[in-house]
Amino acid sequence: MKKLITLVLALFIYNLSLNIDNCSAQWAQYSNGIGTYNVISFVLNGNTLYAGSEGQNSGPGNGVYFSNNYGTNWNYSGLSPYNVQCLAVSGTNIFAGTRTAGVFLSTNNGGSWTAVNNGLTQMRVQALTVSGNYIFAGCDNSAGVFRSSNNGTNWSSCGLTGLGVFSFAVNGSNLFAGTNTGISLSTNNGGSWTQTSPPPVWVRSIVISGTKIFAGGDAGGVYLSTNNGGNWTVINSGFPAGDVTSVAIIGSNLLAGIDYPNTYWGVYFSSNNGSTWITKNDGFTWSPAPPICAFIIINNYIFAGTGGQVWRRPLSDFIGIKQISEVVPSKYSLEQNYPNPFNPTTNIRYELPKNGFIRFVVFDMLGREVETLVNEKQTPGTYEVTFDASKYSSGVYYYKLITDGFSETKKMILIK
Repeated sequence: MKKLITLVLALFIYNLSLNIDNCSAQWAQYSNGIGTYNVISFVLNGNTLYAGSEGQNSGPGNGVYFSNNYGTNWNYSGLSPYNVQCLAVSGTNIFAGTRTAGVFLSTNNGGSWTAVNNGLTQMRVQALTVSGNYIFAGCDNSAGVFRSSNNGTNWSSCGLTGLGVFSFAVNGSNLFAGTNTGISLSTNNGGSWTQTSPPPVWVRSIVISGTKIFAGGDAGGVYLSTNNGGNWTVINSGFPAGDVTSVAIIGSNLLAGIDYPNTYWGVYFSSNNGSTWITKNDGFTWSPAPPICAFIIINNYIFAGTGGQVWRRPLSDFIGIKQISEVVPSKYSLEQNYPNPFNPTTNIRYELPKNGFIRFVVFDMLGREVETLVNEKQTPGTYEVTFDASKYSSGVYYYKLITDGFSETKKMILIK
């Protein structure tokens, strides 16, 4: 009898551990303190995550929220009753673009906000970004782009008048603007703009990884350009004809969020740069899934802002990267991969002494980039990333860690 009880208890514990693992490998709600307001924008400032929210109508509770513990708890920052469409960080300044009241600035981590709209003739601000010494505001109602060189004290129109601007992306000296007719490119900080070739859609999201540019828009799915917007290819195999509001890059993987129509709501995932897509909606309590408004990747998690809540999911569900330690190291470090030689997977550790945007890429012997393993902001600590070379042939490869003020390259050998 004792043996039977012991066996039953062991099976119960085993099944419980399986359920715990399964629960962690899915979306979980992290909205404590926000309530049911739509979360449509994120930005990270140091270790603090900010979220812009809106309701169906302007009212108390709309505005900006912040979390210092990766979304476990949220605190109200302000800007009620305004619907906050977009957020951006420039140094110690945080900017918030609203639907009806233009741009607000906080110089004290969201403790207080001040309207900064001198010269801004359109108060419906849909997108914000920072490039060099400028902050750019994309406006709806055919108002185009405005820019400021003094942290929003003064704004001036800098083109695309006649178009609504809904998204930005910066890649070196290139500034891309997603509009209601496609994507425009400026190489001189908004001094002039060139319309790229289609996609002919309302472009809600633009993300860049190396030489690849991905764009998502209304009823157009996801598009890819590998020549700086010169040409675009639709990458919609297995992807529904919904409105794509947000695209995120995780190494060579992609996430796309749809917020219309409701039959297609949710998160779609591609592990091959958009060649094929599958849904990643397990854990959502909505049916079939909530409308997705925004993504942000922070350390070991990806956050999804939706029509009513914030959701979080382990990044390890999508890519082999994990944080080993939060202890702040004294310097940057890139370790030798192990095992080496390897077949087909190998692990690589690196250390970061400060916050920064991290790119971790793999090259072949000819210097061609074959895979991007990390392309995100990370906080100080020790990380480990796994490289799966199942689809590559034997040979010598190089991996490189790139961040502000530091880069290092090491060699590894794949033997099959």
